[in-house]
Amino acid sequence: MNRSSSNHGLSIARQRFFAEGERPTGLVSNVILESWQRCVALGLAAGARPELEPIPSSALTELHDRHEILRRICRPELEALHADAHDTGAIAILTGPDGFVLDAVGDARFLDKAARVALRPGVPWSENATGTNAIGTALVERRPVEVRGAEHYFEPHRILSCSASPIFDPRGRLAGVLDLSGEASVQHVHALGMVRLAVDQIEHRLFEQVCHGREVIRCHRDAALLGTPREALLVFEGHRLVAANRHALELFGFGWDELGRRRYDELFAGALPGAGRDGLLRDHFGTTLHARRDGAATRIAVARPAATPRPPLPRAPAPVFDAQLDADLARAVRLLDADIPILLQGETGTGKEVFARELHRRSARAAAGFVAVNCAALPESLIESELFGYAPGAFTGARREGAPGLLREANGGMLFLDEIGDMPLALQSRLLRVLQEREVTPLGGGRAVAVDFALVAASHRDLEAAVAAQTFRPDLYYRIAQATVRLRALREREDRSELIVRLWTSLGAAAANVRLDEAALATLAAQAWPGNFRQLVGTLRSLLALAEPDSVVDVAQLPPNLRGAQASTPVAPSLAGAASMDELQRLAMQEALAACNGNTSAAARRLGISRSTFYRRLQ
Repeated sequence: MNRSSSNHGLSIARQRFFAEGERPTGLVSNVILESWQRCVALGLAAGARPELEPIPSSALTELHDRHEILRRICRPELEALHADAHDTGAIAILTGPDGFVLDAVGDARFLDKAARVALRPGVPWSENATGTNAIGTALVERRPVEVRGAEHYFEPHRILSCSASPIFDPRGRLAGVLDLSGEASVQHVHALGMVRLAVDQIEHRLFEQVCHGREVIRCHRDAALLGTPREALLVFEGHRLVAANRHALELFGFGWDELGRRRYDELFAGALPGAGRDGLLRDHFGTTLHARRDGAATRIAVARPAATPRPPLPRAPAPVFDAQLDADLARAVRLLDADIPILLQGETGTGKEVFARELHRRSARAAAGFVAVNCAALPESLIESELFGYAPGAFTGARREGAPGLLREANGGMLFLDEIGDMPLALQSRLLRVLQEREVTPLGGGRAVAVDFALVAASHRDLEAAVAAQTFRPDLYYRIAQATVRLRALREREDRSELIVRLWTSLGAAAANVRLDEAALATLAAQAWPGNFRQLVGTLRSLLALAEPDSVVDVAQLPPNLRGAQASTPVAPSLAGAASMDELQRLAMQEALAACNGNTSAAARRLGISRSTFYRRLQ
């Protein structure tokens, strides 16, 4: 959509919302619309000029003193953002967790304009004071937000285009907001991506405040990213996880509310490398991670202290493939080795990445790399440069030497495009061109580079329905779906009892001499398991962790939400009638919410997914 048509659509949206009292669905994003509604509920008048005076100098000095550490840590990023965005005349802004501006660095000419709309130190930019704006709305949403021109609630602020991201400390508390603001008349294409990268750097440095005397685990699937702001950081006191960054939460699939509750042996299988050394670890999905251990000299023990010694519980059981999946794997290996792309379809938790990794292990490309790309997790503002790479100086904030991109990193091996159904339409056409021509042209131009990789794509969405709905390109669908493997949901498998027994054994039950009695096994087999393997394995691990050695787990020891199931009812009625995978997932999430009395964190845990993934997929 070009700028003039976008501005016209915004004018119509404002007319309908503010003058006619209608909800302009489709003309503005839900984030903006919900913010407008909150501002109306606060009684703010959109046409008025808000009275925003900075706090007295003495109060500003006190504010600066209170946030001195944050200001010091953020100062390099403020300067860097200003330098990167100098040509667009934008200013970089840091606020505290209450939305009060702490610092503003930028072009003197625009700073003067910004001051006229009170974008200066000591002024509050929370929603309740300043209406819809990137800073205030990011504080409410607890995620990166972009607010352009007339999307701002107050009309005088329509001269601004703002991109902001919250800054979280290692315990998940809001520390502040970083913002890049410029004139709405200037296009700020990569502003939000630049802010997010800067916040990564800031949050990485914030860890220095909590690491003293504690064990710090740095890990990533790619060894080259250890020590960079993209690594996953976890801080332990003894066995217990006390701090983590956002990359760690995404990698392990849990939320901030799990800090203080998770233990080392619930995240990793095996002992850590020695202090100051690099090594390999396996996470609870069975993925091999490159890891580095910093901090205290005392080694974290893997096993839980107990009167009777017992071996640690494996985080990830071996992949459980029945005869049908083994046949699908053998067929898929032959197709992949013949350079035919594979599409994996299945609900969340059915093991699409596990299947893809096993496919890679058995293929002719097993000796080369396996590059996994989660198309739903990459920021839309950065996905193009992450996938295709970019030439030196391709855009503001780009690395001086450029970047190869994930498609080139997969050269010679396998590329796994997870959740490809969530890839933006504009990028689908570029990906199709790469798959057809077998060469990648970096963002910003430059020489095309030949690539050779086996392709496996996956999605929980019904891609045929997405093609019919025109949300997925048909030419790309036919290119990636030359062979399709559908992974069955757990409720569709007739061997659930045998499957549970095999998982129970592989998780270490035999070593601890812990058995499931027949009634408990039947009850577990009767569940619909909307979270599939991820949910089932999590439940079995919990049961095994709570059981005493040499004991029998009966129905009374099962979680309360599982005890009411009857073995004769293998599928929940509301789920059985779902028309598609998307509909079934939505129903499962709604039922989990209802069962948890609206507690989204508990509902996400019940389904075996992270809270952020729960929010995104429910929307």
